[in-house]
Amino acid sequence: MQGIRSDLAAQPAPPSSNETESPVTSPYPVSKKTEITDNYHGTTIADPYRWLEDTESDDTAAWVKAQNERTQAYLKKLPEREAMRTRLERLWNYERFGMPAHRGSTYFYSHNDGLQDQSILYKATSLDAQREILIDPNTLSEDGTVALAGWAPTDDGKRVAYATADGGSDWRTYRVRDVASGKDLDDVVQWVKFSGVAWKKDGSGFFYGRYAAPAAGEELLGTNYNQQLYFHQLGTDQKDDQLIYERPDHREWGFQPEVSEDGRWLIINNWKGSEPQSQIFVKDLSDPDSKVRELITGFDAEYTFAANDDDTLYILTDHEAPRRRVIAVNGNDPERDKWQEVIAEQKEVIESVHLLGDRFFTVSLDGAISVAKIFSMDGKESKTIELPGLGSVGGFGGRRDGSETFFSFTNYVTPPSIYRFDLGDDSISKWRQPEVEFDPSAYETVRAFCKSADGTDVPVIITHRKGLKRDGTHPTLLYAYGGFNISITPGFSPAVAGWLDAGGIYVVATLRGGGEYGREWHEAGMLDQKQRVFDDFIAAAEYLVAEKYTQPEHLGIYGRSNGGLLVGAVMTQRPDLFGACLPAVGVMDMLRFHKFTIGWAWVGEYGSSDDPAQFSNLLKYSPLHNIRPGTCYPPTMVITADRDDRVVPGHSFKFAAAMQTAQSCDNPILIRIETRAGHGAGTPVSKSIEQYADMWSFLLENLK
Repeated sequence: MQGIRSDLAAQPAPPSSNETESPVTSPYPVSKKTEITDNYHGTTIADPYRWLEDTESDDTAAWVKAQNERTQAYLKKLPEREAMRTRLERLWNYERFGMPAHRGSTYFYSHNDGLQDQSILYKATSLDAQREILIDPNTLSEDGTVALAGWAPTDDGKRVAYATADGGSDWRTYRVRDVASGKDLDDVVQWVKFSGVAWKKDGSGFFYGRYAAPAAGEELLGTNYNQQLYFHQLGTDQKDDQLIYERPDHREWGFQPEVSEDGRWLIINNWKGSEPQSQIFVKDLSDPDSKVRELITGFDAEYTFAANDDDTLYILTDHEAPRRRVIAVNGNDPERDKWQEVIAEQKEVIESVHLLGDRFFTVSLDGAISVAKIFSMDGKESKTIELPGLGSVGGFGGRRDGSETFFSFTNYVTPPSIYRFDLGDDSISKWRQPEVEFDPSAYETVRAFCKSADGTDVPVIITHRKGLKRDGTHPTLLYAYGGFNISITPGFSPAVAGWLDAGGIYVVATLRGGGEYGREWHEAGMLDQKQRVFDDFIAAAEYLVAEKYTQPEHLGIYGRSNGGLLVGAVMTQRPDLFGACLPAVGVMDMLRFHKFTIGWAWVGEYGSSDDPAQFSNLLKYSPLHNIRPGTCYPPTMVITADRDDRVVPGHSFKFAAAMQTAQSCDNPILIRIETRAGHGAGTPVSKSIEQYADMWSFLLENLK
C-alpha cells in the first residue's frame, strides 16, 4: 500500500519433554490481557492486547521470542518443510535482469545470479559488453538485509544517486556514486520516505521529498506528516539543502519530484494519502527566480505527468475518463477550458504512457492482461504491439531522442524476459530470457468468472497442471488483494512455481477495490462498500468448490498487506469455507490503523473510526474485532516482520493473541515473525526462501 504501511510480560511456553508430541496440543505462549477500553461514539470497545502495539518494549520482545519458538517447534516437525525449502532454492536459482537504462555512454541495469540476497547494479558500455559492478548491496550488511531501494543516473550518466533501505524499513538514505571511479561522493541525504529523486539536467543536484527526523525510538512507529520538498546541491551538507515547497496547512500532502526530459520543468506530483486523486505543481527551471505554481488542483481526479513538448505538458488522467486518457495542458496557461484531449479513453484501462520520438507508447489492462499500443502525436492509434503471449508487460521508458526502448513480459508460468524494441524499424528482439528449473509447458492457465453476492462477475485466474481431474481433492491456494486501485496482474514467482510443482492449484481473484477495470471498479470496493471485496473473495472460493477444483478442507487462502486484511476478514466471516489461512502483514485493527506511521493515509480507502458512520462500518469487518470465542477457526499462520513500518506488526501481534485465546479446537493458530525485515520490499532471497518453505509446508500439512 502507498504512503501509503505494554506493561505485561508474555510467558514462554514450557519446554516439551516428549519429542513425538504434536505441537498442536502444546500450550500457546501466554498473552495477558489488560483492562483497556475506548469509547467510540457511545460504543465501548475493549483492547486487551494494546501492550503489544509497543513493539520496542521488553515485554513485547519476550512475547515475540516465545511465539517464534512455538511456531518453529511446529514447523520443524512438518515432513514437507525441508523438501520444499530445497525445491524453492532450486527454483529461485535463476538469473534475473532489470530493465536497462541508457544515459550518456553507459547502460545501467540490475542483475542477480539467482541466490544472491540482493540484486547488484551494473554498468556497461553497450548491451553486449562486459558488465562491471557499480553498486553491490550484498556488501553493505552481513545478513543481506540492507537493500538497494532505488537508483537514478544523471542525464550524462556520470553519477548515480542511490537509496539504501535498512532491514525492510520504508526510510531511505541516498548517496551519490561516481560512475567512472565507482566511489561515493561525500553527499548523504537521510529521512527520505515515499519519494524518489529527480536530477537537474546539468547534474548539479537533485530534488527529493523528506520528513523531519523522528524522535529516538519512534523511527518505526511514529506518524509521518508534513513532507517537504528539497533540492540537494552536490558537494554540500544536507542541512544546507534548499527548501523548494511545503504545505504546513495540509500536513497530509506529499510531493514526488520529476524533471522533464528537456530540463525545463520541475514537476511536483502532489498526493494526499492513498487516494488516487492528485494535484500537480510546476516550477520553470529555465528561470532561476521562478516560483512553484499550480498547474492542476482540486484533487478531483488522478493526474500523472508523462512528457512535454516545451510548454505543452502531456498528462495521463482519469478526469472524465474512468479508464484514463491523455490530455495536453499548457504549462503557462493551464486553465481547464483550454485542455486538449490527445488520446481518448479506450476500452482497456491505460496504465502508463511514454513519448518516444514522435509517438506515444501505452500499456493498458484488459482485465488483468496487458495490451501495448502505439499512438501518433495527434492521438491516432497506429498499431498494437505483438506480445509473446497473455500476461503482464512493463517498460517502454527511455529517452525521447533514443534509438531503442525495452519492455518486460511475464505470466504465472513464464519468468520475466526483457525485449528490446528498435524505434527505427519497430523490430523486437529478445535481450534476456532466464532459464528456470521449471517446465511451463506442463501447466495451463484459464480465466473464469464467478458471481458475487450482488451478481457482479468477478474474474478468477486458475493455474494448474495440464490434465488435472476436477474431483475436489486438490490442495488449492486462493490469493487476492482488492484495494487501493492496485492491479494484480500475472507474474512469475518461484514461490508459486514451488506450489504448483507440489501438485497445488494456484488461483488469483480479481476483486473490486483493485484497478484492473478502472476507477469505477476501485470505488466499488472502498469505504462503505468494502464488504463487496470480501463477498467477491468468498464467491471465488465457493466457485472453486462448486466447480470441483477443491473442497473447503483443501482450500488455503493467502494475502499480504491490504490482502492480509482480506484474509483476516473472510476467515472470521466464513471459517467453515477454508482449510488453512495465511494472513500476512495485514491491517487487522481497523479502529486504530490510522494512529501509526503512514496509516493515516489509508483513511481515504477505509474510512476512520473517528467518524461515527465510518466507525460502524469498520467495526463490522475489522478482523481483530470479529474474532468470536468458542469458534473453531481454520489452521492459521499469521505472518509479519519486526521492522515493518508500513503496516506495523502490532496489528498481527494483537490478532494472533486474540485468535489463540478464542480458538475452540485443535487447529493451530501460529504467528511467524521475521526479524530484520519489513513490509516485503528488499527482503533477502534467503529469507524469502525460508518464509515460503514454511508457508507452503504449513498449507500442505493442513490441507492434506
